[in-house]
Amino acid sequence: MPRRPERAPEVLPSGPSPSAGWLTPAVPAEGPSGPARQPSRAAEFVGEGPPTYDAEPTAWAVADPDRLGDLVPDTVLDGARYGSVTLRALSLRGDSARYRGEPRRDALLTARFGEGDGALLFVAMASGTRGASHRAARDICAWLGGAVGRSHARLADDIRGGRRGELKSGLHRLTDRSYGRLRARAAELDLRPEQYTAAVRCLLLTADPACRTRVFFGVGAGGLFRLREGTWQDLDPDPAPRGDLADEPLIGYGAVPEDRMTVDLGIPTPGLAPVVEPPEIPGEPFRFRASAARPGDTLLLCSAGLAEPLRGEPELGARLAKRWADGEPPGLAAFLGDVQLRVKGYADDRTACALWEA
Repeated sequence: MPRRPERAPEVLPSGPSPSAGWLTPAVPAEGPSGPARQPSRAAEFVGEGPPTYDAEPTAWAVADPDRLGDLVPDTVLDGARYGSVTLRALSLRGDSARYRGEPRRDALLTARFGEGDGALLFVAMASGTRGASHRAARDICAWLGGAVGRSHARLADDIRGGRRGELKSGLHRLTDRSYGRLRARAAELDLRPEQYTAAVRCLLLTADPACRTRVFFGVGAGGLFRLREGTWQDLDPDPAPRGDLADEPLIGYGAVPEDRMTVDLGIPTPGLAPVVEPPEIPGEPFRFRASAARPGDTLLLCSAGLAEPLRGEPELGARLAKRWADGEPPGLAAFLGDVQLRVKGYADDRTACALWEA
């Protein structure tokens, strides 16, 4: 199926217009307390009225001169195209944090492991809870990414083979182990576990254009949505009870009971290493979903900062559906503008990854 062109970027004229005052600096009008701030292009919002906070960043987070590596930018933006799928991803500091000069608590990791059609694409996003260190979100993304990357070839093979039960079981244990590391790091820093934790959501897919399987897993609040034929579907899976790792059939594939996942996830072998008690790590149930995408679908994985307004303000979903329903992937700048559509009463960080299926 031929790929539709992405939205064309805006092209500026090749030269200045003499009548436009291109080289003439604007002189701001004087206000009661000095020069008036010139308004920027109006920020878009949906709902009954504009949000309380400014639309643009106001203050930077305080910096420690001995830990400058801990600073995080206000916004990160990424994108790629592999076979039939186009990816866009971003993490954006919320209006409240921008106003208060707090760091972005959300973290985003995008990675490709391997080469060619055998490559595995991995997206992880994490959201630190209020009062928790923003470093926890980056830690769990990095730890999960490292474990996935070390076993990328076999994970990609399991995805292509439709071994849903094996993937669910292995990724569940991998996630538990990563939360165990968060608790250990909290103890090292003399913090309570709730002061060094984060909700995490991940997406796995192969670069093989013949494989349409999209695998989601994670713990905690957030959203998984699919735009199909102009309508949003909330796909966020119900949390799985502990021990509920049955081998259910994968949509579009047949499960093969005799297949066994051979991925080395770095999980301690029982009897040879200390075991982390599962009821304690993580504190919320594990979520998993594997399904086959269709041409024309748009899959949206996001943190709670975007999932909550999508569920709470119907106009936001309607506006995004109108922009994305034709299946044409936006450019990076357009995607940023789409995801930061503002809604009064929702001022948290927003992190999102969207996949457009050609």
